[in-house]
Amino acid sequence: MDQMFCYQCEQTAKGSGCTVGGVCGKNPQVAALQDMLTYAVIGLGQVAHAARQKGVIDPEVDRFVCAGLFATLTNVDFDPDRFVVWIGQAVALRKALAQKAGVGPLPGPASFEPAADVAGLEAQSKIWGFAPLEGQDPDARSLIHLTIFGLRGVAAYADHAAILGQEDPELYAQIHAALAATQDTTLGAAELTALALKVGEINLRAMELLDAGNTGRFGHPVPTSVPLGHKAGKAILVSGHDLEDLAQLLEQSAGKGIFVYTHGEMLPTHGYPELKKHPHFYGHYGTAWQNQGKEFPEFPGAILMTTNCIQRPKGDTGEKIFTTGLVGWPGVPHIAEGPGGKKDFGPVIEKALALPGFAADEDKGSVMVGFARNAVLGVADKIIEAVKSGAIKHFFLVAGCDGAKPGRNYYTEFVEKTPADTVVLTLACGKFRFFDKNLGDIGGIPRLLDVGQCNDAYSAIQIAVALAGAFNCGVNDLPLSMVLSWYEQKACAILLTLLHLGIKGIRLGPSLPAFISPNVLKVLVDNFDIKPISASADEDLKAILG
Repeated sequence: MDQMFCYQCEQTAKGSGCTVGGVCGKNPQVAALQDMLTYAVIGLGQVAHAARQKGVIDPEVDRFVCAGLFATLTNVDFDPDRFVVWIGQAVALRKALAQKAGVGPLPGPASFEPAADVAGLEAQSKIWGFAPLEGQDPDARSLIHLTIFGLRGVAAYADHAAILGQEDPELYAQIHAALAATQDTTLGAAELTALALKVGEINLRAMELLDAGNTGRFGHPVPTSVPLGHKAGKAILVSGHDLEDLAQLLEQSAGKGIFVYTHGEMLPTHGYPELKKHPHFYGHYGTAWQNQGKEFPEFPGAILMTTNCIQRPKGDTGEKIFTTGLVGWPGVPHIAEGPGGKKDFGPVIEKALALPGFAADEDKGSVMVGFARNAVLGVADKIIEAVKSGAIKHFFLVAGCDGAKPGRNYYTEFVEKTPADTVVLTLACGKFRFFDKNLGDIGGIPRLLDVGQCNDAYSAIQIAVALAGAFNCGVNDLPLSMVLSWYEQKACAILLTLLHLGIKGIRLGPSLPAFISPNVLKVLVDNFDIKPISASADEDLKAILG
Protein backbone atom coordinates (compact mmCIF):
# COMPACT_ATOMS: atom_id res chain seq x y z
CA MET A 1 0.00 0.00 0.00
CA ASP A 2 1.66 3.25 -1.09
CA GLN A 3 -1.23 5.69 -0.70
CA MET A 4 -2.79 7.15 2.41
CA PHE A 5 -4.93 10.07 3.47
CA CYS A 6 -4.46 12.06 6.65
CA TYR A 7 -5.39 15.67 7.35
CA GLN A 8 -5.67 15.73 11.12
CA CYS A 9 -2.71 18.05 11.84
CA GLU A 10 -1.79 21.62 10.91
CA GLN A 11 1.27 20.64 8.89
CA THR A 12 -0.59 18.34 6.53
CA ALA A 13 0.86 18.29 3.01
CA LYS A 14 -0.20 21.17 0.73
CA GLY A 15 -2.72 22.21 3.37
CA SER A 16 -5.12 19.52 2.19
CA GLY A 17 -3.88 16.08 3.26
CA CYS A 18 -0.87 13.76 3.34
CA THR A 19 -1.23 11.11 0.63
CA VAL A 20 2.24 9.60 0.22
CA GLY A 21 3.69 9.74 3.71
CA GLY A 22 2.82 11.70 6.83
CA VAL A 23 4.75 14.90 7.54
CA CYS A 24 4.80 13.53 11.10
CA GLY A 25 6.80 10.52 9.92
CA LYS A 26 4.11 7.85 9.74
CA ASN A 27 4.00 5.63 6.68
CA PRO A 28 0.85 4.56 4.80
CA GLN A 29 0.68 1.31 6.73
CA VAL A 30 0.63 3.03 10.12
CA ALA A 31 -1.85 5.61 8.81
CA ALA A 32 -4.18 2.83 7.71
CA LEU A 33 -3.89 0.99 11.03
CA GLN A 34 -4.58 4.19 12.97
CA ASP A 35 -7.71 4.73 10.91
CA MET A 36 -8.89 1.19 11.58
CA LEU A 37 -8.21 1.48 15.30
CA THR A 38 -10.29 4.67 15.29
CA TYR A 39 -13.08 2.85 13.45
CA ALA A 40 -12.94 -0.07 15.89
CA VAL A 41 -12.99 2.28 18.90
CA ILE A 42 -16.01 4.14 17.50
CA GLY A 43 -17.77 0.77 17.25
CA LEU A 44 -16.80 0.03 20.85
CA GLY A 45 -18.19 3.43 21.83
CA GLN A 46 -21.47 2.65 20.08
CA VAL A 47 -21.91 -0.54 22.07
CA ALA A 48 -20.74 1.08 25.33
CA HIS A 49 -23.34 3.82 24.82
CA ALA A 50 -26.09 1.27 24.18
CA ALA A 51 -24.97 -0.83 27.16
CA ARG A 52 -25.15 2.17 29.43
CA GLN A 53 -28.80 2.63 28.48
CA LYS A 54 -29.28 -0.86 29.96
CA GLY A 55 -27.32 -0.03 33.10
CA VAL A 56 -24.22 -2.00 32.11
CA ILE A 57 -20.87 -0.22 32.55
CA ASP A 58 -17.45 -1.74 31.92
CA PRO A 59 -14.52 0.27 33.38
CA GLU A 60 -12.05 -1.60 31.16
CA VAL A 61 -13.98 -0.45 28.10
CA ASP A 62 -14.04 3.13 29.40
CA ARG A 63 -10.27 3.21 29.79
CA PHE A 64 -9.60 1.43 26.50
CA VAL A 65 -11.73 3.84 24.47
CA CYS A 66 -9.62 6.75 25.70
CA ALA A 67 -6.31 4.96 25.30
CA GLY A 68 -7.25 3.75 21.83
CA LEU A 69 -8.19 7.23 20.63
CA PHE A 70 -5.12 8.76 22.26
CA ALA A 71 -2.87 6.28 20.46
CA THR A 72 -4.04 7.66 17.11
CA LEU A 73 -3.25 11.27 18.00
CA THR A 74 -0.40 12.83 15.99
CA ASN A 75 3.14 11.87 17.06
CA VAL A 76 2.14 9.27 19.63
CA ASP A 77 2.67 5.79 18.21
CA PHE A 78 4.27 4.65 14.97
CA ASP A 79 4.59 0.91 15.71
CA PRO A 80 2.28 -1.13 13.42
CA ASP A 81 2.46 -4.24 15.60
CA ARG A 82 0.87 -2.43 18.53
CA PHE A 83 -2.00 -1.14 16.40
CA VAL A 84 -2.83 -4.64 15.20
CA VAL A 85 -3.07 -5.79 18.83
CA TRP A 86 -5.20 -2.79 19.83
CA ILE A 87 -7.63 -3.31 16.95
CA GLY A 88 -8.14 -6.89 18.07
CA GLN A 89 -8.66 -5.79 21.68
CA ALA A 90 -11.23 -3.18 20.67
CA VAL A 91 -13.29 -5.73 18.78
CA ALA A 92 -12.99 -8.35 21.53
CA LEU A 93 -14.10 -5.85 24.19
CA ARG A 94 -17.00 -4.75 22.00
CA LYS A 95 -18.28 -8.28 21.49
CA ALA A 96 -17.94 -9.19 25.15
CA LEU A 97 -19.79 -6.05 26.25
CA ALA A 98 -22.55 -6.52 23.67
CA GLN A 99 -23.13 -10.06 24.91
CA LYS A 100 -23.03 -9.05 28.58
CA ALA A 101 -25.47 -6.16 28.09
CA GLY A 102 -27.69 -7.89 25.55
CA VAL A 103 -27.04 -5.22 22.93
CA GLY A 104 -28.33 -6.33 19.55
CA PRO A 105 -26.57 -5.80 16.23
CA LEU A 106 -25.75 -2.12 15.57
CA PRO A 107 -24.76 -0.61 12.22
CA GLY A 108 -21.40 0.59 10.98
CA PRO A 109 -18.32 0.28 13.20
CA ALA A 110 -20.25 -1.69 15.84
CA SER A 111 -20.41 -4.59 13.39
CA PHE A 112 -16.83 -4.25 12.16
CA GLU A 113 -14.87 -7.45 11.65
CA PRO A 114 -11.16 -6.76 11.21
CA ALA A 115 -9.21 -8.48 8.47
CA ALA A 116 -6.95 -11.32 9.46
CA ASP A 117 -3.72 -9.62 8.39
CA VAL A 118 -2.19 -6.17 7.95
CA ALA A 119 -2.73 -6.15 4.19
CA GLY A 120 -6.42 -6.79 4.78
CA LEU A 121 -6.63 -4.02 7.39
CA GLU A 122 -4.97 -1.64 4.95
CA ALA A 123 -7.58 -2.54 2.34
CA GLN A 124 -10.37 -1.96 4.87
CA SER A 125 -9.00 1.51 5.61
CA LYS A 126 -9.80 2.48 2.01
CA ILE A 127 -13.47 2.03 2.89
CA TRP A 128 -13.58 3.10 6.54
CA GLY A 129 -10.70 5.56 6.81
CA PHE A 130 -10.79 9.35 6.63
CA ALA A 131 -10.32 9.79 2.89
CA PRO A 132 -13.21 11.51 1.06
CA LEU A 133 -15.69 9.12 -0.50
CA GLU A 134 -17.81 9.80 -3.54
CA GLY A 135 -21.24 11.14 -2.64
CA GLN A 136 -20.31 12.27 0.89
CA ASP A 137 -21.72 15.58 2.04
CA PRO A 138 -18.58 17.68 2.61
CA ASP A 139 -20.04 19.69 5.47
CA ALA A 140 -21.35 16.65 7.36
CA ARG A 141 -18.00 14.95 6.81
CA SER A 142 -16.20 18.05 8.08
CA LEU A 143 -18.25 18.25 11.28
CA ILE A 144 -17.98 14.52 11.98
CA HIS A 145 -14.22 14.60 11.55
CA LEU A 146 -13.95 17.72 13.70
CA THR A 147 -15.86 15.81 16.38
CA ILE A 148 -13.66 12.71 16.10
CA PHE A 149 -10.42 14.70 16.12
CA GLY A 150 -11.68 16.70 19.09
CA LEU A 151 -12.53 13.47 20.91
CA ARG A 152 -8.96 12.30 20.36
CA GLY A 153 -7.84 15.34 22.32
CA VAL A 154 -10.44 14.71 25.03
CA ALA A 155 -9.26 11.11 25.27
CA ALA A 156 -5.67 12.26 25.79
CA TYR A 157 -6.66 14.44 28.74
CA ALA A 158 -8.96 11.77 30.16
CA ASP A 159 -6.21 9.15 29.90
CA HIS A 160 -3.73 11.42 31.70
CA ALA A 161 -6.31 12.07 34.42
CA ALA A 162 -7.16 8.39 34.86
CA ILE A 163 -3.48 7.53 35.36
CA LEU A 164 -3.58 9.91 38.32
CA GLY A 165 -6.75 8.33 39.70
CA GLN A 166 -9.18 10.99 38.47
CA GLU A 167 -12.11 9.45 36.60
CA ASP A 168 -15.76 10.36 36.10
CA PRO A 169 -18.28 7.78 34.81
CA GLU A 170 -20.34 10.61 33.29
CA LEU A 171 -17.32 11.78 31.27
CA TYR A 172 -16.92 8.31 29.79
CA ALA A 173 -20.66 8.17 29.11
CA GLN A 174 -20.48 11.42 27.15
CA ILE A 175 -17.46 10.26 25.16
CA HIS A 176 -19.31 7.07 24.19
CA ALA A 177 -22.44 9.02 23.30
CA ALA A 178 -20.48 11.41 21.10
CA LEU A 179 -18.74 8.55 19.32
CA ALA A 180 -22.09 6.87 18.70
CA ALA A 181 -23.57 10.14 17.42
CA THR A 182 -20.93 10.36 14.68
CA GLN A 183 -22.67 7.34 13.12
CA ASP A 184 -26.19 8.79 13.27
CA THR A 185 -27.09 9.51 9.64
CA THR A 186 -30.25 11.40 10.65
CA LEU A 187 -28.30 14.34 12.10
CA GLY A 188 -28.27 17.50 10.03
CA ALA A 189 -25.75 20.34 9.95
CA ALA A 190 -27.19 22.07 13.03
CA GLU A 191 -27.16 18.88 15.11
CA LEU A 192 -23.63 18.00 13.97
CA THR A 193 -22.42 21.50 14.83
CA ALA A 194 -23.95 21.12 18.28
CA LEU A 195 -22.23 17.74 18.59
CA ALA A 196 -18.82 19.30 17.88
CA LEU A 197 -19.44 21.99 20.49
CA LYS A 198 -20.56 19.28 22.91
CA VAL A 199 -17.06 17.84 22.56
CA GLY A 200 -15.80 21.16 23.91
CA GLU A 201 -18.03 20.78 26.96
CA ILE A 202 -16.85 17.21 27.49
CA ASN A 203 -13.24 18.36 27.18
CA LEU A 204 -13.70 21.00 29.88
CA ARG A 205 -14.56 18.23 32.33
CA ALA A 206 -11.62 16.11 31.17
CA MET A 207 -9.23 19.03 31.69
CA GLU A 208 -10.74 19.71 35.10
CA LEU A 209 -10.07 16.10 36.12
CA LEU A 210 -6.50 16.28 34.84
CA ASP A 211 -5.91 19.52 36.72
CA ALA A 212 -7.20 17.86 39.90
CA GLY A 213 -4.94 14.88 39.27
CA ASN A 214 -1.80 16.92 38.70
CA THR A 215 -2.31 19.37 41.54
CA GLY A 216 -3.58 16.72 43.95
CA ARG A 217 -0.56 14.49 43.35
CA PHE A 218 2.19 17.07 42.87
CA GLY A 219 0.86 20.29 44.45
CA HIS A 220 -0.04 23.57 42.79
CA PRO A 221 2.77 24.99 40.64
CA VAL A 222 4.73 27.87 42.13
CA PRO A 223 6.87 30.44 40.28
CA THR A 224 10.21 28.76 39.69
CA SER A 225 13.42 29.70 37.88
CA VAL A 226 14.57 26.90 35.58
CA PRO A 227 18.20 26.75 34.36
CA LEU A 228 18.65 26.34 30.61
CA GLY A 229 22.20 25.09 31.01
CA HIS A 230 23.45 21.86 32.51
CA LYS A 231 25.56 20.35 35.27
CA ALA A 232 28.61 18.15 34.76
CA GLY A 233 27.55 14.54 35.14
CA LYS A 234 25.34 11.77 33.81
CA ALA A 235 22.03 12.83 32.33
CA ILE A 236 18.49 11.76 31.47
CA LEU A 237 16.18 13.83 29.29
CA VAL A 238 12.39 13.50 29.65
CA SER A 239 10.04 14.74 26.92
CA GLY A 240 6.28 14.56 26.41
CA HIS A 241 3.72 15.51 29.06
CA ASP A 242 3.31 12.81 31.71
CA LEU A 243 4.07 13.97 35.26
CA GLU A 244 3.64 10.53 36.84
CA ASP A 245 6.31 9.02 34.57
CA LEU A 246 8.67 11.83 35.54
CA ALA A 247 7.92 11.35 39.23
CA GLN A 248 8.67 7.63 39.12
CA LEU A 249 11.86 8.22 37.15
CA LEU A 250 13.02 10.85 39.66
CA GLU A 251 12.38 8.48 42.55
CA GLN A 252 14.23 5.60 40.89
CA SER A 253 17.22 7.69 39.74
CA ALA A 254 17.80 9.44 43.08
CA GLY A 255 21.29 9.08 44.51
CA LYS A 256 22.79 7.61 41.35
CA GLY A 257 24.76 10.64 40.21
CA ILE A 258 22.35 11.44 37.39
CA PHE A 259 20.78 14.81 36.63
CA VAL A 260 17.30 14.77 35.08
CA TYR A 261 16.38 17.42 32.50
CA THR A 262 13.14 18.29 30.77
CA HIS A 263 12.48 18.80 27.09
CA GLY A 264 9.53 20.35 25.27
CA GLU A 265 6.26 20.44 27.19
CA MET A 266 7.87 18.99 30.30
CA LEU A 267 9.40 22.41 31.08
CA PRO A 268 6.49 23.52 33.35
CA THR A 269 6.93 20.45 35.58
CA HIS A 270 9.75 22.29 37.38
CA GLY A 271 7.08 24.37 39.12
CA TYR A 272 5.40 21.45 40.92
CA PRO A 273 6.49 21.19 44.60
CA GLU A 274 6.51 17.38 44.72
CA LEU A 275 8.75 17.21 41.64
CA LYS A 276 11.09 20.11 42.33
CA LYS A 277 11.96 18.69 45.76
CA HIS A 278 14.31 16.22 44.04
CA PRO A 279 17.78 17.83 44.04
CA HIS A 280 18.86 15.99 40.87
CA PHE A 281 15.91 17.43 38.90
CA TYR A 282 18.00 20.20 37.46
CA GLY A 283 17.01 22.12 34.33
CA HIS A 284 15.61 22.29 30.82
CA TYR A 285 17.34 21.21 27.62
CA GLY A 286 16.32 22.18 24.11
CA THR A 287 13.10 23.63 22.82
CA ALA A 288 9.96 22.25 21.17
CA TRP A 289 9.14 18.78 19.89
CA GLN A 290 9.90 19.45 16.22
CA ASN A 291 13.56 20.25 16.99
CA GLN A 292 14.39 16.89 18.55
CA GLY A 293 16.05 15.71 15.32
CA LYS A 294 18.85 18.19 16.03
CA GLU A 295 18.70 18.36 19.82
CA PHE A 296 18.46 14.68 20.77
CA PRO A 297 21.66 13.51 18.98
CA GLU A 298 23.56 16.23 20.87
CA PHE A 299 22.25 15.14 24.27
CA PRO A 300 24.91 12.95 25.99
CA GLY A 301 22.52 10.84 28.03
CA ALA A 302 19.41 8.65 27.91
CA ILE A 303 16.10 9.99 26.61
CA LEU A 304 12.59 9.02 27.72
CA MET A 305 9.54 9.85 25.60
CA THR A 306 6.24 10.05 27.47
CA THR A 307 2.89 10.69 25.71
CA ASN A 308 2.89 12.41 22.33
CA CYS A 309 5.59 14.33 20.43
CA ILE A 310 8.01 11.59 19.29
CA GLN A 311 9.69 11.87 15.88
CA ARG A 312 11.83 9.51 13.85
CA PRO A 313 15.09 9.01 15.80
CA LYS A 314 18.06 10.62 14.04
CA GLY A 315 21.81 10.23 14.49
CA ASP A 316 22.57 8.11 17.53
CA THR A 317 19.21 8.84 19.14
CA GLY A 318 17.96 5.33 18.39
CA GLU A 319 20.67 3.94 20.66
CA LYS A 320 19.66 5.94 23.72
CA ILE A 321 15.92 6.62 23.45
CA PHE A 322 13.09 4.81 25.25
CA THR A 323 9.32 5.08 25.03
CA THR A 324 6.63 4.48 27.61
CA GLY A 325 2.85 4.62 27.90
CA LEU A 326 1.12 4.87 24.54
CA VAL A 327 4.23 6.12 22.77
CA GLY A 328 5.94 3.77 20.36
CA TRP A 329 8.44 3.62 17.53
CA PRO A 330 9.47 0.39 15.79
CA GLY A 331 12.66 -1.00 17.31
CA VAL A 332 12.78 1.48 20.22
CA PRO A 333 12.79 -0.15 23.70
CA HIS A 334 9.48 0.33 25.50
CA ILE A 335 9.03 0.64 29.27
CA ALA A 336 5.78 -1.13 30.07
CA GLU A 337 3.47 -0.49 32.99
CA GLY A 338 3.59 -2.99 35.81
CA PRO A 339 1.16 -3.79 38.66
CA GLY A 340 -0.39 -0.74 40.26
CA GLY A 341 0.80 1.55 37.48
CA LYS A 342 4.43 1.19 38.51
CA LYS A 343 7.16 1.20 35.86
CA ASP A 344 10.72 -0.05 35.98
CA PHE A 345 12.93 2.67 34.52
CA GLY A 346 16.06 0.65 35.27
CA PRO A 347 17.00 0.32 31.56
CA VAL A 348 16.82 4.11 31.14
CA ILE A 349 18.99 4.65 34.21
CA GLU A 350 21.50 2.02 33.11
CA LYS A 351 21.79 3.63 29.68
CA ALA A 352 22.37 7.04 31.28
CA LEU A 353 25.15 5.62 33.44
CA ALA A 354 26.77 4.04 30.38
CA LEU A 355 26.75 7.26 28.35
CA PRO A 356 29.27 10.08 28.94
CA GLY A 357 26.91 12.77 30.23
CA PHE A 358 27.95 16.42 30.29
CA ALA A 359 31.66 17.06 30.76
CA ALA A 360 31.31 20.44 32.45
CA ASP A 361 28.80 22.87 33.89
CA GLU A 362 27.24 25.35 31.50
CA ASP A 363 25.26 28.48 32.36
CA LYS A 364 22.81 29.49 29.63
CA GLY A 365 20.52 31.61 31.76
CA SER A 366 17.10 30.62 33.01
CA VAL A 367 13.37 31.03 32.44
CA MET A 368 10.44 31.31 34.84
CA VAL A 369 7.60 28.79 35.02
CA GLY A 370 4.82 28.07 37.50
CA PHE A 371 2.25 30.79 36.80
CA ALA A 372 -0.75 28.48 36.89
CA ARG A 373 -4.07 29.66 38.25
CA ASN A 374 -3.17 29.53 41.97
CA ALA A 375 -0.03 31.59 41.45
CA VAL A 376 -1.74 34.17 39.24
CA LEU A 377 -4.91 34.43 41.30
CA GLY A 378 -2.77 34.71 44.42
CA VAL A 379 -1.79 38.18 43.18
CA ALA A 380 -5.18 38.91 41.62
CA ASP A 381 -5.62 41.99 43.78
CA LYS A 382 -2.43 43.50 42.34
CA ILE A 383 -3.50 42.60 38.81
CA ILE A 384 -6.95 44.10 39.28
CA GLU A 385 -5.49 47.29 40.74
CA ALA A 386 -2.98 47.50 37.87
CA VAL A 387 -5.84 47.25 35.38
CA LYS A 388 -7.91 49.86 37.20
CA SER A 389 -4.95 52.26 37.40
CA GLY A 390 -4.13 51.79 33.72
CA ALA A 391 -0.74 50.18 34.41
CA ILE A 392 -2.01 47.05 32.61
CA LYS A 393 -4.08 47.90 29.56
CA HIS A 394 -4.44 44.50 27.89
CA PHE A 395 -3.84 40.77 28.31
CA PHE A 396 -2.84 38.44 25.51
CA LEU A 397 -3.12 34.67 25.67
CA VAL A 398 -0.54 33.57 23.09
CA ALA A 399 -0.70 29.83 23.33
CA GLY A 400 -0.86 26.54 21.48
CA CYS A 401 1.39 24.19 19.56
CA ASP A 402 4.73 24.78 17.92
CA GLY A 403 5.71 23.17 14.63
CA ALA A 404 8.14 23.23 11.75
CA LYS A 405 5.83 24.67 9.10
CA PRO A 406 6.71 28.23 8.02
CA GLY A 407 4.66 31.04 9.53
CA ARG A 408 5.20 30.41 13.21
CA ASN A 409 7.75 33.21 13.60
CA TYR A 410 4.63 35.39 13.61
CA TYR A 411 4.13 34.44 17.26
CA THR A 412 7.67 35.49 18.20
CA GLU A 413 7.19 38.83 16.50
CA PHE A 414 3.75 39.30 18.05
CA VAL A 415 5.01 38.79 21.61
CA GLU A 416 8.11 40.91 21.08
CA LYS A 417 5.95 43.79 19.84
CA THR A 418 3.31 43.73 22.56
CA PRO A 419 3.35 47.12 24.32
CA ALA A 420 5.04 47.52 27.69
CA ASP A 421 1.68 48.04 29.41
CA THR A 422 0.37 44.60 28.39
CA VAL A 423 0.77 41.11 29.85
CA VAL A 424 1.30 37.90 27.86
CA LEU A 425 0.03 34.60 29.26
CA THR A 426 1.27 31.50 27.48
CA LEU A 427 0.99 27.75 27.63
CA ALA A 428 1.83 24.67 25.54
CA CYS A 429 4.87 24.27 23.31
CA GLY A 430 4.05 27.31 21.18
CA LYS A 431 5.83 29.26 23.94
CA PHE A 432 9.19 28.07 22.63
CA ARG A 433 9.01 30.76 19.97
CA PHE A 434 9.48 33.33 22.76
CA PHE A 435 9.84 31.58 26.14
CA ASP A 436 13.29 33.03 26.82
CA LYS A 437 12.40 36.65 25.98
CA ASN A 438 12.82 39.17 28.79
CA LEU A 439 9.71 41.34 28.61
CA GLY A 440 10.22 42.95 32.00
CA ASP A 441 7.47 43.42 34.55
CA ILE A 442 4.64 45.75 35.57
CA GLY A 443 4.78 46.61 39.26
CA GLY A 444 6.49 43.31 40.01
CA ILE A 445 4.12 41.26 37.84
CA PRO A 446 6.13 39.59 35.04
CA ARG A 447 4.89 40.56 31.59
CA LEU A 448 5.39 36.96 30.39
CA LEU A 449 3.53 34.37 32.47
CA ASP A 450 4.04 30.68 31.69
CA VAL A 451 0.77 28.99 32.71
CA GLY A 452 2.05 25.49 31.83
CA GLN A 453 1.55 22.67 29.34
CA CYS A 454 -1.26 22.36 26.84
CA ASN A 455 -2.58 19.98 29.51
CA ASP A 456 -2.94 23.04 31.75
CA ALA A 457 -5.41 24.93 29.54
CA TYR A 458 -7.92 24.57 32.37
CA SER A 459 -5.74 26.91 34.44
CA ALA A 460 -5.81 29.60 31.76
CA ILE A 461 -9.59 29.31 31.49
CA GLN A 462 -9.99 29.63 35.25
CA ILE A 463 -7.76 32.72 35.29
CA ALA A 464 -9.94 34.34 32.62
CA VAL A 465 -13.17 33.38 34.41
CA ALA A 466 -11.86 34.71 37.73
CA LEU A 467 -10.82 38.03 36.19
CA ALA A 468 -14.22 38.35 34.53
CA GLY A 469 -15.84 37.74 37.91
CA ALA A 470 -13.64 40.35 39.58
CA PHE A 471 -14.64 42.96 37.01
CA ASN A 472 -18.27 41.80 36.96
CA CYS A 473 -18.27 41.21 33.22
CA GLY A 474 -18.13 38.38 30.70
CA VAL A 475 -14.84 36.93 29.46
CA ASN A 476 -15.50 38.51 26.06
CA ASP A 477 -15.68 41.92 27.76
CA LEU A 478 -12.23 41.63 29.35
CA PRO A 479 -9.24 43.42 27.81
CA LEU A 480 -8.09 39.95 26.75
CA SER A 481 -7.24 38.67 23.28
CA MET A 482 -6.46 35.07 22.34
CA VAL A 483 -3.88 34.44 19.64
CA LEU A 484 -3.57 30.69 19.23
CA SER A 485 -1.42 28.29 17.24
CA TRP A 486 -2.46 24.71 16.66
CA TYR A 487 -0.84 21.51 15.46
CA GLU A 488 -2.64 18.42 16.72
CA GLN A 489 -5.90 17.17 18.18
CA LYS A 490 -5.54 18.31 21.77
CA ALA A 491 -5.51 21.83 20.35
CA CYS A 492 -8.75 21.01 18.49
CA ALA A 493 -10.35 19.92 21.75
CA ILE A 494 -9.24 23.10 23.53
CA LEU A 495 -10.57 25.28 20.70
CA LEU A 496 -13.93 23.50 20.91
CA THR A 497 -13.94 24.13 24.67
CA LEU A 498 -13.37 27.85 24.14
CA LEU A 499 -16.20 27.93 21.61
CA HIS A 500 -18.45 25.98 24.00
CA LEU A 501 -17.73 28.69 26.58
CA GLY A 502 -18.79 31.33 24.08
CA ILE A 503 -15.35 32.89 23.64
CA LYS A 504 -15.29 35.10 20.57
CA GLY A 505 -12.68 36.84 18.44
CA ILE A 506 -10.02 34.11 18.63
CA ARG A 507 -7.17 34.49 16.15
CA LEU A 508 -5.97 31.10 14.92
CA GLY A 509 -2.97 30.03 12.86
CA PRO A 510 -0.60 29.47 11.23
CA SER A 511 -3.25 27.98 8.90
CA LEU A 512 -6.84 26.88 9.34
CA PRO A 513 -7.68 23.16 9.58
CA ALA A 514 -7.93 21.32 6.28
CA PHE A 515 -10.84 19.30 7.66
CA ILE A 516 -12.98 22.43 8.11
CA SER A 517 -15.13 22.92 5.00
CA PRO A 518 -15.86 26.46 3.74
CA ASN A 519 -19.46 26.30 4.95
CA VAL A 520 -18.46 25.07 8.42
CA LEU A 521 -15.81 27.79 8.61
CA LYS A 522 -18.46 30.37 7.76
CA VAL A 523 -20.62 29.15 10.63
CA LEU A 524 -17.69 29.46 13.04
CA VAL A 525 -16.82 32.92 11.74
CA ASP A 526 -20.43 34.13 11.88
CA ASN A 527 -21.09 32.76 15.36
CA PHE A 528 -17.71 33.11 17.07
CA ASP A 529 -15.79 35.65 15.00
CA ILE A 530 -12.92 33.21 14.55
CA LYS A 531 -10.32 34.74 12.27
CA PRO A 532 -7.01 33.56 10.84
CA ILE A 533 -3.88 35.38 11.96
CA SER A 534 -2.74 37.87 9.34
CA ALA A 535 0.66 37.96 7.68
CA SER A 536 1.68 40.79 9.99
CA ALA A 537 1.88 40.86 13.78
CA ASP A 538 1.82 44.66 13.59
CA GLU A 539 -1.45 44.54 11.68
CA ASP A 540 -3.11 42.23 14.20
CA LEU A 541 -1.83 44.21 17.20
CA LYS A 542 -3.19 47.40 15.67
CA ALA A 543 -6.56 45.76 15.06
CA ILE A 544 -6.71 44.43 18.64
CA LEU A 545 -5.51 47.54 20.45
CA GLY A 546 -6.92 50.14 18.07
